[in-house]
Amino acid sequence: MTAADAGSWQADEDEPRGPVGKAFRLSAADSLSLGNAVCGFLAVCVLAYSAIQQLQVDGGRFTPAPSYFATAIVLLLIGATCDLFDGLVARRFRASAMGAELDNLADVISFGFAPAFMVVIWGGFTGQVPFMAVLAAAATVLVAGVVRLARFACVKTKSGDFMGLPIPMGAMTVISIVLLFQPSIWSLLAVLGVAWLMVSRIEYPKPKGQLAAVVLGWILVNVAFLTFWVAWPEGGDLPIKIGATMQIALVAAIPLRMLFYKREQRRESQRVGHYKG
Repeated sequence: MTAADAGSWQADEDEPRGPVGKAFRLSAADSLSLGNAVCGFLAVCVLAYSAIQQLQVDGGRFTPAPSYFATAIVLLLIGATCDLFDGLVARRFRASAMGAELDNLADVISFGFAPAFMVVIWGGFTGQVPFMAVLAAAATVLVAGVVRLARFACVKTKSGDFMGLPIPMGAMTVISIVLLFQPSIWSLLAVLGVAWLMVSRIEYPKPKGQLAAVVLGWILVNVAFLTFWVAWPEGGDLPIKIGATMQIALVAAIPLRMLFYKREQRRESQRVGHYKG
């Protein structure tokens, strides 16, 4: 290699490859994505603090505290609100060159790692199920979320809908299982079922227009239930159980609806083919 070649190679390496200057600045949508990531990080910190504090006080025994779970879930719901609006803001205002990457990275933290960590805190230290089984279920949630996000970045459906359960909805469904049920093999199987839905080929409708408003309203209602649960524990946990049950019912109903819809389409095509024949 000559000196000229070496100089040319060094110049190529030093040349910036990404956006610079004004194009590198964060947009309003990027700020929402970063807020989503911070909410996921804070949710994990709250759960870890709960475990460490109780282990210090109770001398090695740990029982998950509902109030800490509620705080973590509120943070994740705030993150879900940021995730809902970052795309709308990006379409309304200028989006940066790294907006999509920031959105996916934030979703990994808030809706992949944080729910997986919550599953470990929920069932890993109770002795009701083997720790390795809980760890495997939590890891499956994380891996399914990462695969779901990677597939979303490179695979588009003809209808424009989501292929597989969107990761924010998947995270909220895992959280609903944690809130409703005690750790057991059956509840872990339900968690694995949610992970499978995230990587399945079942199409879920995108929240657009009125549907987006309904999703936002659903998030706000859940936040209100959680706030009531934390502020007035003597009132019982009925509101949050109702919200969690409705979340699981919603996620379960959509695949059933799609199956019936496709079956009707097949029957209709068969009838059309029979008439033509």
